[in-house]
Amino acid sequence: RVIEIAVRGPERIRRALLGGYPLLYIVSWEEGRVERAIAALAQKFYDKPVPFAVWSCVDGVVAGTERWPDTADPLKALDAILATPGPGFFLMKDLTAFLAKPEVVRRLRDAYRALKGKGRFVVLVSPRLIIPEDLKKEIHILDYDLPDESEILFLLGHLGKRYFGEKGLPDADAKRLAMALRGLTQDEAEHVVSRVFSRRPIFDDQAYFEVLAEKQQATRKDGVLEFVPPRFSLADVGGLENLKEWLVKRQKLFTKEALDAGLPVPKGILLMGVSGCGKSLSVKAISALWNLPLFRLDMNLVFGTDNPEQTFQRALHTVESLSPALLWIDEIEMAITGGREAGGGDPALGRIFSTFLTWMQEKQGLVFVAATANRIHLLPAEIIRKGRFDQVFFLDLPNENERKAIFNVHLKKVGVDSSLFDVVFLAKATKGFVGSEIEAAVQAAAVEAFNQGRKLNEDDMSKMLTATVPLSRTMDEQIKAIKSWAHDRAMPASKP
Repeated sequence: RVIEIAVRGPERIRRALLGGYPLLYIVSWEEGRVERAIAALAQKFYDKPVPFAVWSCVDGVVAGTERWPDTADPLKALDAILATPGPGFFLMKDLTAFLAKPEVVRRLRDAYRALKGKGRFVVLVSPRLIIPEDLKKEIHILDYDLPDESEILFLLGHLGKRYFGEKGLPDADAKRLAMALRGLTQDEAEHVVSRVFSRRPIFDDQAYFEVLAEKQQATRKDGVLEFVPPRFSLADVGGLENLKEWLVKRQKLFTKEALDAGLPVPKGILLMGVSGCGKSLSVKAISALWNLPLFRLDMNLVFGTDNPEQTFQRALHTVESLSPALLWIDEIEMAITGGREAGGGDPALGRIFSTFLTWMQEKQGLVFVAATANRIHLLPAEIIRKGRFDQVFFLDLPNENERKAIFNVHLKKVGVDSSLFDVVFLAKATKGFVGSEIEAAVQAAAVEAFNQGRKLNEDDMSKMLTATVPLSRTMDEQIKAIKSWAHDRAMPASKP
């Protein structure tokens, strides 16, 4: 079974071998998967099976159950490989750690000439690409991608019978699960399927989101990406009907059916506007609506590293490897300008901004970028133009209808029946309030009523609202400036 699964992956390796390259360098975290792929090629590349051996700095050269004596040293291992007659495949796992030694580089260059045309191949595997200048013309580099959807479906065909009976998973469920498992190694995918379904062999939304949460492991290792669990839905967002309609229309564009049909994949949206009007909440709701994992990129942590540019690029690469996924960049104006008004002048900012623009334009992975901005006048024109984001939405102060919807949402969250309240009166009384201020007032009133041992009533709400000074009153000029700036630059998120 292992060889059968592995043989679906090594087509790119096979094409490189057909080119006659005697030295291959495969960049991959999946040593085991690469080893299985080379073992499969050793069985089928020629008319008959040929020898296959693996070298490590601990065990030396091991061919099947036979360990070649005195080959833990890389030079002696290469000498033994060169002395072996006939075709064969030799996978070297730890050789990159010795490439700083000139004698190892010399022997590899000798091996290139000695093995050329002999049908014998030396394959290096490492998650890092380290090639000395002297070897760059002799080594052929190959990126061994993580399992694609067809490979994962093939794996699920076997695992499905183990956990769901002889019929396995229905095709629709298998395709949905395969999309969720993209970005994981073959071993990681097998582990998570075993962990999730060994306890409860039912594939439902809970199991699906549990699989998505496994991607949190990959982001925790980077340190600048945070997995955000799908705790909110569009029902938790009061108002913003234009934004909701836009999101619902694109809900199925990341499904296999839409991808197979050749429909365009959305690149991203930019949500700009007044602080507290639901930008972050809307981003979180996309995750549940589209059934995609959400990762938040913390730019403060990026700039806190020794090499911000490299850290930023690695974070983008990580998210792409975990696609399909949502990437949330909060307060993007600070991330790409450093607060230019406050004197931000770090030259790394410009290079990171340039990297981000190019990536947004050219990215191939199924990554949807959801960016939010408060100080929108700091945003450069390049970030707003079409081609980077599919749409730019402006979130204004909620209108009366939206304030009624926001009250209904938050009164329900504190466990009271909104029909017992004059929501129309509350909406009129909160003109100029943002959604977060209404939420805070409802929660504070609920706490006050609980401390007095009774249920929340309308008087509690009125007292709390009277004591609240809305942001629109204290920052009137700034909010007017934001509205003026966004008037002809963005689509309103709310309906009139």
